[in-house]
Amino acid sequence: MARVTVKIVGLKELDQALGQLPKATGKAVLRKVLMEAGEPVAQAARANAPRLTLNLVETTDVGTKLTRRQASLHKSQSKDARAFSEVFVGTSDPAGMQDEFGNEHQAAEPWLRPAWDGKKDATLDQISNALWGEIERAAKRLARKAKRRR
Repeated sequence: MARVTVKIVGLKELDQALGQLPKATGKAVLRKVLMEAGEPVAQAARANAPRLTLNLVETTDVGTKLTRRQASLHKSQSKDARAFSEVFVGTSDPAGMQDEFGNEHQAAEPWLRPAWDGKKDATLDQISNALWGEIERAAKRLARKAKRRR
């Protein structure tokens, strides 16, 4: 299984601003932005998915959960501790891996990787741009709550 890790360099201020929020708020903000940014990749993957059955189209989505098998593979491949927030784009259907990479009985028919390759620049831009706005909105909400408590 090919693993793609993306590290955005040069966003130290963004990370610091996110770190100033309470941990739960920061996670919620980051998860919201990542889920929204992942949706165009999922849409492109669904459009690329082989149509022999519609199962890949129906099971391809953006989410924070993996199947038990996917979680086990992810954990075994992760050298570091779990990230602060993780969002996944893909399918819960095991046939997706067979279609993507092929096997001894079937040729590879990539559908998810081309979706990522075509959308990654826009996705990373959306993450960095949307994250600033969400951090600012969360900070304003927290300030209003603190003001009401006084």
